[in-house]
Amino acid sequence: MLRWYLIHTKPLCEGLAQTNLERQAYQVYLPRATQAVRCNGHWQDRIVALFPRYLFLRLSEGRQSLGPVRFTTGVANVVRFGSKYTIVPDAVIRDLLARADAVTGLHRLGRASRLAPGTPVRIRRGPFDGLEGVFEREAGADRVVVLLNLLGQAVSAHVPGDSVRPHFAG
Repeated sequence: MLRWYLIHTKPLCEGLAQTNLERQAYQVYLPRATQAVRCNGHWQDRIVALFPRYLFLRLSEGRQSLGPVRFTTGVANVVRFGSKYTIVPDAVIRDLLARADAVTGLHRLGRASRLAPGTPVRIRRGPFDGLEGVFEREAGADRVVVLLNLLGQAVSAHVPGDSVRPHFAG
């Protein structure tokens, strides 16, 4: 019978554990994601483990043993609850595979917006430095739309996202 198990890896060793387990003829699933991260003032996509320090291993019970898994380079341990190894339902793996991009196999993690629409903001640099407005929405990877009052008119302005800070009068 084939079953999925949850493997806990050493820090930043998911890929190393995957490679070493596959060399031992285990079937391994390491869900990965693209995540937008800020690097030198710009947003870049990085490929990261969807579940840091965890991967899934499919084992043919009776034919393969979990014993060698615990001693594989990159593996910290096989996850257990009490004395029983954690068995991951096939439906969980199917759902993860279904949510991944069909071409790349990667999941997409967006960066959480720090601001909710309608939040009062102040612009901290650029041509609108010091102006107050209202956050409307994100507009791409590193820009936001802010509603400003300019010369008595409400104007939507696209500004760098890192130049906008929440501002509460008080």
